[in-house]
Amino acid sequence: MVKKLVIGFSDSPHSMLLAKNIAKLAKIDFRPIKAKKFPDGETNLRFSSDVKGKTVYIIHSLKTADDDINNNMMKVIFAAYNAKSLGAMKVILVAPYLAYMRQDKRFHNYEAISSRIMATLFNRCFDGLITFDPHLHRYKSLNEIFTINAKRLSADRLLAEYIKKTYKKPIIIGPDEESYQWARDIAKMVGCPVDILKKHRYTAESVRIKIKADLDLKDKSVVIIDDMISTGHTMMEVIKDARKLGAKKIYCVCIHGLFVENAYERMRKLGVKDVVSTNTIENKANKIDISKMLAEEIKRN
Repeated sequence: MVKKLVIGFSDSPHSMLLAKNIAKLAKIDFRPIKAKKFPDGETNLRFSSDVKGKTVYIIHSLKTADDDINNNMMKVIFAAYNAKSLGAMKVILVAPYLAYMRQDKRFHNYEAISSRIMATLFNRCFDGLITFDPHLHRYKSLNEIFTINAKRLSADRLLAEYIKKTYKKPIIIGPDEESYQWARDIAKMVGCPVDILKKHRYTAESVRIKIKADLDLKDKSVVIIDDMISTGHTMMEVIKDARKLGAKKIYCVCIHGLFVENAYERMRKLGVKDVVSTNTIENKANKIDISKMLAEEIKRN
């Protein structure tokens, strides 16, 4: 039987903690990959043990608090090629958050379709990919751009369990038509009402969302859910309308919390009682742990 090895990057506390937890739950050996930057900014990586003949799982979100997306991309690619050159049997990338998936078409003339470029690079250096709820807007599945075995895990059940356990009399609100089926499925697991709003996007930072005027939000725990919170503009529009309709308790729950442009703080200033995310990306909202699901998938893999 081929031995499995879980790897985390020494220069990323979130990566290390996640990798250690996953290895412990899966009962697989963990080893750090020692990562540092030279004075000129170039990255130096070194495995801390032999990887020859092993299946190596590189655990690293492509969006971290301690490094930018592009450098994280280079780190996992360098690590994969290094593992292969040292004789690893297989190299699997476990990327809880998979970057560049939102750029899935040529929105402007001569623009790069970054998701396809990213997939081409990963197809060349990895034997497999495991990720959580990637942005699949124009792609029906990861198989449209990945030739390697690409597995999509879903945090739906984890979000439903958290909502059911934490909030009294919840009503789930999805911010747009695209979220309808997803929000409905989570509401069904929770056993609570659900409503979907209409969103009009004017620019990347300008959206208008309207809640139905007859929606009764009084004495309810309004739980606004989305797969991703980036700038938070969509969430903030829903929060303002929910307040006008009498909502006193508003919570925001997401899978991937990017929280750029101080989105987390701006949402809290609007009076949101709590902002919650999974720990696919390190942030202040991490309250739902994905480690167990990833460990179970690696054991099956």
